[in-house]
Amino acid sequence: MAIAHILGFPRIGAQRELKFAMESFWKGEIDQAELCATGAELRARHWAAQAAAGLDFVTVGDFAWYDQILGTLALLGATPSRFGAAEKTLDLHAYYAMARGDKTHFAMEMTKWFDTNYHFLVPEWTPDLPFDGGVDWLFDELAEARALGHRAKVALVGPLTLLYQGKIKSGLTHKLELLPKVLAAYRRTLARLHEAGVEWVQIDEPILALELDTRWRAAFAPTYAAFAAASAAPKLLLTTYFDEVSAHAGLLRSLPVAGVHLDLVRGAGQLPAFVADWPQDKVLSLGVIDGRNIWRADLDQALALLQPLQEKLGDRLWISASCSLLHVPVDLDNENKLDDELKSWLAFAVQKLDEIAALKRAASGGLQDAGVAERFAAARRARQSRGSAPRIHNALVQKRLREVSGRHAERSAGFAERIAAQQARFALPAFPTTTIGSFPQTAHIRHTRAAYKRGELAHLDYLEKMRDEIRMMVDRQERLGLDVLVHGEPERNDMVEYFGEQLWGYAFTANGWVQSYGSRCVKPPIIYGDVFRPEAMTVGWSAFAQSLTEKPMKGMLTGPVTMLQWSFVRDDQPRATTALQIALALRDEVCDLEKAGIGMIQIDEPAFREGLPLKARDWPAYLNWAVRVFKISAAGVADATQIHTHMCYSEFNDILPWIAAMDADVITIETSRSDMELLDGFGEFSYPNDIGPGVYDIHSPRIPDVEQMVRLMEKARGVIPDRQLWVNPDCGLKTRGWPETEQALANMVNAARRLRDSVKPAAVKSGSKAKV
Repeated sequence: MAIAHILGFPRIGAQRELKFAMESFWKGEIDQAELCATGAELRARHWAAQAAAGLDFVTVGDFAWYDQILGTLALLGATPSRFGAAEKTLDLHAYYAMARGDKTHFAMEMTKWFDTNYHFLVPEWTPDLPFDGGVDWLFDELAEARALGHRAKVALVGPLTLLYQGKIKSGLTHKLELLPKVLAAYRRTLARLHEAGVEWVQIDEPILALELDTRWRAAFAPTYAAFAAASAAPKLLLTTYFDEVSAHAGLLRSLPVAGVHLDLVRGAGQLPAFVADWPQDKVLSLGVIDGRNIWRADLDQALALLQPLQEKLGDRLWISASCSLLHVPVDLDNENKLDDELKSWLAFAVQKLDEIAALKRAASGGLQDAGVAERFAAARRARQSRGSAPRIHNALVQKRLREVSGRHAERSAGFAERIAAQQARFALPAFPTTTIGSFPQTAHIRHTRAAYKRGELAHLDYLEKMRDEIRMMVDRQERLGLDVLVHGEPERNDMVEYFGEQLWGYAFTANGWVQSYGSRCVKPPIIYGDVFRPEAMTVGWSAFAQSLTEKPMKGMLTGPVTMLQWSFVRDDQPRATTALQIALALRDEVCDLEKAGIGMIQIDEPAFREGLPLKARDWPAYLNWAVRVFKISAAGVADATQIHTHMCYSEFNDILPWIAAMDADVITIETSRSDMELLDGFGEFSYPNDIGPGVYDIHSPRIPDVEQMVRLMEKARGVIPDRQLWVNPDCGLKTRGWPETEQALANMVNAARRLRDSVKPAAVKSGSKAKV
C-alpha cells in the first residue's frame, strides 16, 4: 500500500495564534515560557490533524519561531558571527534580535524563498562560523510528537540549499568552501536523530529546480555519499519542488538516498524521465496535490497517474503535496464569508490532507469504500460546477482584451523628455524625500475599519474618521519637511486585498491567513473569474489628501504583477491573461487619478522578481508579459505625470534590463539590509531613470541616526548620479508605531538636507515654480 505524507504544514495557526504570541513576546507582555507553550499547542494540533486524516507520518521540523532558515542555522551552530550569540544556549530574545535587529545590530537580510511570497532570512557566510551544534529545539519537538503517540518524519533544509541561499560576507571565495563544516554538522544532527529512533528524514534540496552550474551539481554526489557512509543514520528522502528536475534524473537515481520527492504540479511532465527504470530500493514520492494554490484537486486525474505506479512500486510509492503546505491557509471549515458554490471549489491545508489520504486509499483499491467514493464524487461535482458557473466570464472584459494593442503599452515620450516636464511641474530639490505609502495602522484605525465592516458605523461617519486620519498624516509629513507626500492609507487593510475587494472576479476569505515572514501574515484574495473595475477605487482619498497640501501627493496603487502573485490565481487560463485583465482595470484607475489632479502615481511591484521562473530559459516569456502589463497599467497618462514603482526583498541584478524596460519614472527599492549592496547592480547597469534606495529598514525596531543614513546615501552616490537619487525608507510604515516613525523620518529628512548642503551650488531638480 502507498504511503501518505506531507512536506510541511502551516505553522502560524488557523487564527494566527503564533503571530500574536510572538508580537506579545516582543512587547514584553508574555515571557518565553508562554510563547513556547503556544508553539507546543499549535504543533500538537497540526500533528493531530495529519494523524486524523490518515497520513502515515506526521512531519516534525516544519515549525519555526520566525523562519526555517534561521532555525536551521541555530540548530547547526551557524548564526551570524556579528551577533556574538552563544549558539548552544541561544534563547528566543537573541534569536529575534537576529531576525528583527536591535539597538546595536541591524537585522539579517531578508529575501523571497524561490518564487514564493514567503521571505527567509539570508545566512551570512564567514570562515569563522563554528557549525559545532546549537539549540535542541528540533529534538524537543520530536520528543513532543513521540509523547503524543505519533510516528514522526523529520524535515530539514538540505545542506546544499542552505549554503546556496546564503551570502558571503567575508573571507571566502565560494560558498562551497564551507561544505566540510556543513557536512560535519549535518552528520552529527542525523546521528542524533538516529539515536532518537527516527526512521525517515526529509531533506529539502529545492535548488535542484534551478539551473545549477557544474560546481554546484558536482557537490551533490559527495555530499550524499558522506551521509551514506555514516555508520548510523536515518533513511533520507531527498525532496525537490517548485519546478521540474528531469535534468537531474540520472543523478537522483544514483544518489545513495532512500527516496526522492518530485513536484508533479509545477513539474507535471517530468515523471517519465524517472519512472521507467526507477531503482528497486528507492521510494518515489509524488507531489500531486497543489501545495501553493487553493483549488480542489481533480482526484480522478491524479488517481489515473498514481494507480499504475502503485502496481509497480507498492509501498515504495509515497503520495504527497507538491511542496510544503506553508503557502496555503489552514482550514476551509473556518470560512464563513465565502458562498457555498465557491467554497465547494476550494481546499486549504486540512482539506489537502484529506485529498492525499483519499488518493492513497483509492490507489490501493479503496474506491469501493463509501467515504473514499464520496470524496471523489464531491471533487467531480466541484469541477463541473466551476466549469459551468456564469460568474467566471465577463463579456466586457473579453471584448477589451481583444482590443489591446502595442500602443497601449507606450508613453508618448521617452524618459528624458518626461523627466524635464516633471521637473518643471514639481520643482523638487536634489535628493527629494518621500515615503513608500503607508503610515502606522494604529489600534484606533483598525477598530474603526472593523466597526464599519460590522455595520456599527455609518458610511459618512466612517469617511470623516478616515479623513481625520489623513489630515493628521498629511500634517505630520508637512511638519517633518518631506518633499513628496502620501495620504497614509488608513482605509486599507492590505495592499492587495484592498483593491481586490473593489474588483469583480475576486473573492475574499475571513481567515485565509498565510505567513509572509516572521509575524507578518497576509490573506491572499482568490481570483476566480474575469477581473473588472466597476468604479474608481482610490481617487476620492487621494484627491482629498491633495486638497490639504501644496506639495505633490502620490496616488498609491498595487501593480498588476503583484496583484497576481499575491493572490490565489485561477488555473483555467494563462496567468498572463489574468494579469492583463488586472492591468486594464488599474489603467483606468491611473487615468482617473490623473484627471483628479494627482501628478504622481506609484504602482507598486514588490512581487515582480518573485514571479520569475526558476529556470533562466523560461525567463523571457514571463518577463515580456510582466513588463507589458505594467506598462499598460501606467502608459495612459501625460508626460508631466510622474509614475513611480516600488520593489523590495528580492535580487534584481539579473533582471535589470527588464526593470529598466518597465520605464517607471522613479523606482524605490529596499537596500538597507544589504548595506546598499543591491544598488551596485543598478550602477553597473547605468540604470537610466530616477531611483530611491531605502535608507532604513522599516521591519526593525532599530532607528538609525542621521550619520548612518548619510553613510548609506554616500554609498549610493558612489554608483548612481546625484540627479537621479531620491531618499526614502525601505518599505511602507504600517507595522511601525508613530514615535519611531517620526524619529526615523526626521533623521531621514535631515540626512537629505546634509546631502544637499554638500552639493555646491545647491542642486535643484528644477528652478521653476511647482505646479501640483
